[in-house]
Amino acid sequence: MFRLASGVSLRKEGERYFLSFRDSAGRFEERPARAYELAALKLVAEGRPLREVAAEEGLPLALLKKALLAAWQEGLLEKEPSALVRQKGFEGAWFPKEEFRRAEVFTLQWHLTQRCDLSCRHCYDRSPRREPTLSEARRVLEELELFCERMRVFGQISFSGGNPFLYPHFWEVYKEAAARGFTLAILGNPVPEAELERLLALEPPAFYQVSLEGLSETNDYLRGPGHFERTLAFLKTLKAHGVSSSVMLTLHARNLSEVLPLAERLSGLAETFSFNRLALSGRGQSLLPAERKAFERFLEDYLEASGRLRHLHLKDNLFNRLLYLRGAEVCGGCTGFGCGAAFNFLALLPDGEVHACRKFPSPLGNLYREGLYQIYHSEAAQCYREGPRACRPCRLYGVCRGCLAVIATSGLNPFEDRDPFCPGPVD
Repeated sequence: MFRLASGVSLRKEGERYFLSFRDSAGRFEERPARAYELAALKLVAEGRPLREVAAEEGLPLALLKKALLAAWQEGLLEKEPSALVRQKGFEGAWFPKEEFRRAEVFTLQWHLTQRCDLSCRHCYDRSPRREPTLSEARRVLEELELFCERMRVFGQISFSGGNPFLYPHFWEVYKEAAARGFTLAILGNPVPEAELERLLALEPPAFYQVSLEGLSETNDYLRGPGHFERTLAFLKTLKAHGVSSSVMLTLHARNLSEVLPLAERLSGLAETFSFNRLALSGRGQSLLPAERKAFERFLEDYLEASGRLRHLHLKDNLFNRLLYLRGAEVCGGCTGFGCGAAFNFLALLPDGEVHACRKFPSPLGNLYREGLYQIYHSEAAQCYREGPRACRPCRLYGVCRGCLAVIATSGLNPFEDRDPFCPGPVD
């Protein structure tokens, strides 16, 4: 997957090695080589399978992968192009740059269990689902590793639930995922500090995401008494341990007015804060979505506030409409590529069901019976990647497509109809 970048040279002076190369920004650099850089160059020069090297040298596979990744990011190595690229259905689409068309990272959002220590009023799915055996969980890791190798991408696993820590084999699965070199993240609830420290001893997550649904009274109505203060305390614990933290909010009529006050409260506590619009599925059907005009005004206010509150993340794809009309640079939206359903992202449920998006029923297959590569390249997955037909005439089709979960749970067709909150296409 990697090869030596053009212009890279290595020379030895006494017992030291010196590198000459152009870094990822194009600047010429000459300096002593670091140990991991020498290891990466040796791996590429020999061209041996990483598993073979790890076994023969007694080295962790994850360590070898991290050395290659770091060397690539520094500009020492070049990488074969990722096969995660917008092609079919996007032939005439506008992309502001190649980074919006081709993904280098594939994320599996793995819901290990339905067990949860909360009972949220907007939960998308509390249906009983059997949990994976340890053998099935290991098959998932193997399938993901093979998929990433074949698609020439880096793999990320975002462990979720329910509460992923309540899955009986969580620690074994997390440890093995780390050993295979995947980037790991947690989408969950606050945990005792001892559990966080145990996690960090195995492998620090790239980030730990928790949820808040407004200020104290509203949040605790939706998530349970005391949850707001517990979460703020946990954010402080994450910060003390050097863990990147993210806060997610599900947006609806009840909490629309509290988002920006909450953002102020989270300044200095969370590295990122963002929202998803309510999907009317599961328990979410009992809540009211934001009114469209109020939501349009809210987007304007949020965008303005993001210039001052740097932790505000522009996750909703409809921000791109505002940005484009202002002549500003568009954002990555939901997954960095507009809607990333079945593109650089898939959701895996405890019983093996694979969905294009977790927020609404979008089944593609079962990973305990089928290969991930087969599921990803299915006709159903391609339909989710292409999104609504009504979006295709829009200039922003390649970087937006609205929210499929909102479309589908509003009684519309996610393959035909435009997001009901979208004011209309732009030229």
